[in-house]
Formats: sequence, structure tokens, C-alpha cells
Amino acid sequence: MRLLLIEDDVELAEGTAAYLRRNGFAVDLCHDGIEAEFLGSEDCYDGIVLDLGLPGKSGLDVLQAWREAGLETPVLILTARDSWSERVTGLRAGADDYLGKPFHVEELDARLQALLRRSTGRATAELTAGGLRLDEERQRVVLPDGTGHALTGTEFRLLRYLMTHPDKVLSKWRLTEHVYEEDHDRDSNVLEVYVRRLRDKIGRDRIETRRGQGYLFRGS
Repeated sequence: MRLLLIEDDVELAEGTAAYLRRNGFAVDLCHDGIEAEFLGSEDCYDGIVLDLGLPGKSGLDVLQAWREAGLETPVLILTARDSWSERVTGLRAGADDYLGKPFHVEELDARLQALLRRSTGRATAELTAGGLRLDEERQRVVLPDGTGHALTGTEFRLLRYLMTHPDKVLSKWRLTEHVYEEDHDRDSNVLEVYVRRLRDKIGRDRIETRRGQGYLFRGS
């Protein structure tokens, strides 16, 4: 899953992003409100972490602009720990969850995982589709016969996105937008390498190639 993390404290942002990347997210960073409004309006993020105290344009104004434009991406806001009024205002403006600062990155990760599960209609940390079980906490896939395979970060993000969109043709562009970070090499040949690696682990028939269209994960 691809996240946009908007935080003007560069050290905090980079440390948080590093932790989230180790836990299976692709993370893009942004440090001011004006750029945040532009980046967040792109339909390529699965979730957004938004600090309300931003330079250029406040996080609350950014959030309101997104919601008025019809953006439905789940948003978790970062607020001052003692500012209950800020939390209420943010939730009323369209935020889906909040976390007070300072915070533990483990709690942020857990809240994001829960938020993204709710957005896809799931209640647990285990994703199931096409006879596969994907353990999101351990980044491991289990086959119907019980055989398990550890996944690299990119393999995990790619399989998770495919499994959350079963029986749908996904273009290479769409997959790279949701699997890779903004500055990552998005060569379609690189994507093909990861698809091949996944097929070696889960079986070739589960991911179909639709020539000229993209890939389809067989969910039934």
C-alpha cells in the first residue's frame, strides 16, 4: 500500500517513514500544506497521514479542500495531544482517525493498518483471497496446503494490492502507482520481475497476464 505522510518536522517524518517502510508500506513525504493539497489530490494513495500544523496552508484547510473535491482516501490526522477541539474539528472535516503528538510509531502503524482494513471491509490483519492467506503483520503468504512463503517488501505490497482487488484487471500503471514510492524506478519490466517472483511462490495460474491491459488476480 502507498501512503502520503505530511509532516513539517523533517526528522520526525523521515524516522516515521523508515519504520512504516519496514512494515510493508511505500511512503512519500511532504512537508508543507500547499504541496500536500496537490499531492493528496492524486488518486494514487491508499492512505494519508496529515499533520494539522503545516506551513503554507493548514492541514485542516487541506483536508477540507480534499473532501470538497470528492477525495475519499482514508486520512489519519496528527494533532496536539491536549487539543480535543482540534481532533473534533478534524473529524468533522472528514478525517477518519486521529493520533495525538508525540506518538509511538507502533501505534501509528496499528491505526493505519486498522484504517486501511476498514476501508476495504475487513476486520482482521489476515487477508484472504483466491485460496491464499496473507499475514500482513509478518509479511508472509500461506497457500491452501499450508505451505508458507516470506515476502520481500515489494512482493508483499504487490500481492496485497492484487488480493484486495480480486478478479479485476489492473493496469501496470495502476499497480506501480500503488506499490512504489514517487521516486522509485517504475519501469514496467521491473514490475514483471516481481510478478514472476510471486508466481514462483503462489503458483503461476493465480496471476493472469492480460496482454495490453495488465494483470488479474484470480480470487475464485
